[in-house]
Amino acid sequence: MAKTSTKSITSWKNFHETGTWPAKLLLETQLERRQIMPDPMERYNDAAQEIQRLLQASLDTGEGFRALGSKWSLSNIAHHEERMHINQKMNLKIPISARDLHSDSGYDRRNLFLLQCGNVIKEISEYLFDLGKSLQTTGASNGQTIAGAISTGVHGSAIDVGSVQDCVVGLNLIVGPNPEDIVYVERSSKPALNDAFAEQLNARVIRNDDLFYAALVGLGSFGFIHGVVIEAEDCFLLHRHVKSIDKNLALQLADTMDFSALAAIIPEEIDQIRPYHYKIYVNPYRDDPNYIVEAWYKKPFHTEYPDPIPVISEALYLDIIKCFNKLIRSHSRELIPRMITILQDTAFPDPNESLIGPLKDLCWDAINQGRAFACSVGIDHADTSRALAALVELGRREGPVPGIFSMRFVKASAATLAFTKFPITCMMEIDGSGWDGSPTLISQQEYYERFIETLQANHIPFTIHWGKNAAWNFPGLLEHMYGNQAAQKWKTYRSALLGPDMAKVFSNDYLRTIGLDDYVGSFPPDLLA
Repeated sequence: MAKTSTKSITSWKNFHETGTWPAKLLLETQLERRQIMPDPMERYNDAAQEIQRLLQASLDTGEGFRALGSKWSLSNIAHHEERMHINQKMNLKIPISARDLHSDSGYDRRNLFLLQCGNVIKEISEYLFDLGKSLQTTGASNGQTIAGAISTGVHGSAIDVGSVQDCVVGLNLIVGPNPEDIVYVERSSKPALNDAFAEQLNARVIRNDDLFYAALVGLGSFGFIHGVVIEAEDCFLLHRHVKSIDKNLALQLADTMDFSALAAIIPEEIDQIRPYHYKIYVNPYRDDPNYIVEAWYKKPFHTEYPDPIPVISEALYLDIIKCFNKLIRSHSRELIPRMITILQDTAFPDPNESLIGPLKDLCWDAINQGRAFACSVGIDHADTSRALAALVELGRREGPVPGIFSMRFVKASAATLAFTKFPITCMMEIDGSGWDGSPTLISQQEYYERFIETLQANHIPFTIHWGKNAAWNFPGLLEHMYGNQAAQKWKTYRSALLGPDMAKVFSNDYLRTIGLDDYVGSFPPDLLA
């Protein structure tokens, strides 16, 4: 039988130390040993029973419950003041067989896998690689759990692919302690697996597009994500080019998504004009005539490529957070821009760099742990230049802020509350070190508020990455980003799936702050049909 260890705690903080919050219990479930229970589906279902026992305990004590992945979110989305469950030891991987496919499925079963919630992206990638497969996209690095990645909408910045959640075809949710509270959710318009597969999970099937898209980026609040069925693809390589190009051209490519001008700069890619991935780096405190850009091009897989890890491991902002933490404590307005310029060679990749490797190696380990700062907004790519100019001016006028800008571009997601909601979303990110305000330096909270006000004043529609720093209590923020209809739809489907008692169990301060914890008591009885 799966067993859960319980540890009493008084406080909890995330990986990047952006906050310390009160907490009561830390739970961690360990699967039954393979020697005792060799059938992976039996072990999977055994774990489901243990999670249901824990949910019953939450109900009995009137306490909340929150699943916890790798603690990478800089917001308090993963926190709960009462019970938090560590998922990482729940990491089964189960291939889908031909007999599991729905009769109307258009999927190749060889690309479908049931992944238990605690699987970390890195271990998924290695598992798939051994099978000649690959995830379609990941985040910029690979330490998130699969459940955490989709819950917060982690974006891969693959221009024509989408975010991590967009590769999910089915969700196995545990929404309560009763037998009928294990559900398998997928789209009715694009079914993947049959009822017999769901029966193996002891789950009832709900094929409903609106529920699927609401739960897909569920912010950890649509029940316990026990497993996801993802669609992988055959292994591929990515050729990564880094160039220093005229900044006006770099922004023109972003604003238009017309990459034909890159042919003269990267002539070896003349037969493949549109890259898989495009990224711009900006030091906001220098008026450089050129910007460093990355363009990655997708290639057929072969094994004769040099190991990219030695280069990639030097290109991940190795010590930028630690350096900032040590050197900006004086809060000097003059020191921060100088520090960013000094560290630019470390923070930005070499403009003459060219390497090739699989996705799993190019989106590699992020090793920094410390007081980080990361603010990430999604805007329509056509607004890239306008938004950059406005936000750089904000930082220069009211900062300086100890961070650098980067911009990545990703296909829209159909998930109801995906922050990648624009047809091609520019994810504009400011990454650096956390800081404290002073009489001469804007505080982080003030900066987050001014960040939103600046975009609003410039009439630039935006969203904010659910797992990043932000003024989440900004008045009317949710409705401004998504409109009343999308937010209400998300809350309605959550309410219909969970019921009032479990909706309360799966709520937390984060959900209450942004205004998504409301239980909607009136909805059509056949809403989930």
